[in-house]
Amino acid sequence: MDSFHDVRFPLGISFGATGGPERANEIVELTSGREKRNARTAGSRRRYDAGTGVRSLEDLYEVIGFFEARRGSLHAFRFRDPFDMKSCAPHLTPSALDQPIGIGDGSQNRFALIKTYGEGPDAYQRRIVLPVPGTVRVAVAGVMKAEGPDFTVDNGTGEIVFGPGSLPGREEAVTAGYEFDVSVRFDTERLTASITAFKAGQIPSIPLVEVL
Repeated sequence: MDSFHDVRFPLGISFGATGGPERANEIVELTSGREKRNARTAGSRRRYDAGTGVRSLEDLYEVIGFFEARRGSLHAFRFRDPFDMKSCAPHLTPSALDQPIGIGDGSQNRFALIKTYGEGPDAYQRRIVLPVPGTVRVAVAGVMKAEGPDFTVDNGTGEIVFGPGSLPGREEAVTAGYEFDVSVRFDTERLTASITAFKAGQIPSIPLVEVL
């Protein structure tokens, strides 16, 4: 991932952000009145506005400092999506059995973290590349594995890497649970700040866009 700073956008401000997934579809109305719909991209892309999370003068200064350190939109960074940040439901604790990520063949040692939305043939699988360090749980055939002795997490790709003595056997299901961040960048070249009251600051809009 080019021009990525492995730092997280201020957590308190991110939890006040708005936003979510965006799909790019093309819809053409035919002369018959029916529609022809095509997906322009295979996956979704997330957009956020963190301006709603700025509540104090301290928040304002923190965001400006973070913006300057990233050189505006030049460098991407970690962002904690307040709506979707775990392999499980928001109120639960991630478990090693949360998400299926592959089937062993006795030789494969790398498995990408995946989060599945929906069920059956219409389910959407999202690649997770920024798991939160220390939160990843992995199981093989329902048996939990230990990070370090049995597997490591490749911080560059988000993949689970099994050691030679811990490779999943043939037909053994590999599952994982985790917390994760989203790689985003500022979708603007300028921040407009104002002082609204004593010790209160405001930045009306801080647009962020996911970097795929």
